[in-house]
Amino acid sequence: MTTTNITHIDSLDQEGRGVGRVEGKVVFIDGALTGETVAYRATRSKASYEIGKLERILKSSPMRVTPQCPHFGVCGGCAMQHLDAAAQVAAKQRMLEDDLWHIGRVRPETMLPPIIGPLWGYRHKARLRARFVSAKNRVLVGFNEKASSYVAVMGECHVLPPSMSALIVPLQELLAQLTIKERIPQIEVAIGEHVTVLVLRILEPLARADETPLRAFAERHGVQIWTQSKGPETATPFHPLDAPGLSYTLPEFNLRYPFMPTEFTQVNPHINRVLVRRAMRMLDAKPGERIADFFCGLGNFTLPIARMGATVLGLEGAAALVRRAKESAEINGLSQAVEFREANLFEKTAESLAALGHFDKWLIDPPRDGAMELIKAIEETTAPQRIVYVSCNPATLARDAGLLTQVKGYRMVAAGVVNMFPHTAHVESMAMFEKI
Repeated sequence: MTTTNITHIDSLDQEGRGVGRVEGKVVFIDGALTGETVAYRATRSKASYEIGKLERILKSSPMRVTPQCPHFGVCGGCAMQHLDAAAQVAAKQRMLEDDLWHIGRVRPETMLPPIIGPLWGYRHKARLRARFVSAKNRVLVGFNEKASSYVAVMGECHVLPPSMSALIVPLQELLAQLTIKERIPQIEVAIGEHVTVLVLRILEPLARADETPLRAFAERHGVQIWTQSKGPETATPFHPLDAPGLSYTLPEFNLRYPFMPTEFTQVNPHINRVLVRRAMRMLDAKPGERIADFFCGLGNFTLPIARMGATVLGLEGAAALVRRAKESAEINGLSQAVEFREANLFEKTAESLAALGHFDKWLIDPPRDGAMELIKAIEETTAPQRIVYVSCNPATLARDAGLLTQVKGYRMVAAGVVNMFPHTAHVESMAMFEKI
């Protein structure tokens, strides 16, 4: 019989779990909050740590709140709805500071105020799972259950815009009508300024009998349905064919970005606008400067830099995004100020970096793996005076910050969190470095 233990929670980890200690062993407990005393049962025990299941709260945190979503605790989409929204941001700021010091041995000279935005209805891109459950003769549509490959039973989702949340049950009913209901594992959601696109991942072709209910659903709910048979390049509009294209805008810079539903864009357009504004202030691009935007994607930061008068080179590993970036530059009248190239930035060397020429400043926005090889390639002749680093993983930012400050001769001027994903433990952040 498993013993019930008691521990005090000292902090939250990067999955939003409470962290305590029992007899020198670290314990991770889902659902526990900093400052609480809880009883738990160990579900996994190793020499140096335990995973625990929360049994009861003996002393509750004043920051504990009632989750808004009835599916919280089962659905794996959110990890922190039981924590006050302001306390969530504070916890993320602490995670960033802890990683910077413990991993990178660096502290920023200034901690920036966090970038915050809407708490609900913010997620304009999502990948929903779909699964036909024969025992219940129904189709489930939603996110995975927590720590599981099963699809959570959901009727709503508060981090999706209300119009999209309201489609979860109708989508379940739609898919249940289709002859290929067992062969649709995923629905990708992409919401633009003028259209909502639902991309059905189909593992076999639509039957003719499926086409009528799909068309009726699209017209009834004012969405455009696409199908995708294999990789992202196979995503194709199904109905209606005359819907407006997906796009988002950065009004402050008079920019419009078209995109395909399977292409990467920031999921939170409200935060993205503030993120770009702060990045441009930190970068402080000036006419006559030559600036590099590494991991540029479809030009989210590249085009605003060009709007400020600088000449910009955007480098990106995905050919499709490079093509889209060039299209956006042309649409926005910036083709003369911007150049985009495809490049594997995870294999950058000092020689290949030098071949690009000197840049006054860099902006870096890498995926979770960070930008270690790129930073390792910096030499005195290629070192920019300023680097603005946008990160989706505080651990790799901390690692790269340590390399920049301890090896490459930079100081960490400022850093702060960006609450791109409220109610999740995901930490986005920004940092600025200056050459000493």
